[in-house]
Amino acid sequence: MPPGPFIFLAALAVISALGTVLQRNPVHCLLALVVTLLVLAVIFIGLDAVTVGLLEAIIYVSAIMVLFLFVIWLLNLQSELRTAPGHLALKAGAALFCAALIAELFLLFWHAPSAAGARTAAPSGYGGIDSLAVTVFSDYLIAFEVTSVLLLAAIVGAVALARGLPASTQQPARPGSIT
Repeated sequence: MPPGPFIFLAALAVISALGTVLQRNPVHCLLALVVTLLVLAVIFIGLDAVTVGLLEAIIYVSAIMVLFLFVIWLLNLQSELRTAPGHLALKAGAALFCAALIAELFLLFWHAPSAAGARTAAPSGYGGIDSLAVTVFSDYLIAFEVTSVLLLAAIVGAVALARGLPASTQQPARPGSIT
């Protein structure tokens, strides 16, 4: 991928990721996260990782984001109110922590090896759908099935919690009465 489109897509991914964090409405946060994941899928496809890009678009954007949207709707989340002006020490500590992380990132990039060795060609068939399917459904079959059962249990639990407990049809017994 040429540097121009890559820089544009990377900037768009960072802006939409910031939109995910800075929005007050949970549905708008989710939509910004969808844009972020779609842009990352396009970047993967542009970097010749077509399988990873398509799987990200299909699994994360289609399935997981719809699940998140249903959870937001079931929980009836409202917009966040940001009226607490205090906590100056917490904000200062967070700013120092962010500065330390940025300094560490620059140090990591400064001492990172060059990307000249990364231009070697992968063997044929590496990263294809067929090799991925063979790996997932042979080596990791039990983990794949356990994950699917856990996701099903989480969905059933979310629906059960959203329905709530049914109201009791029987009246509680009064003290001193014979039942």
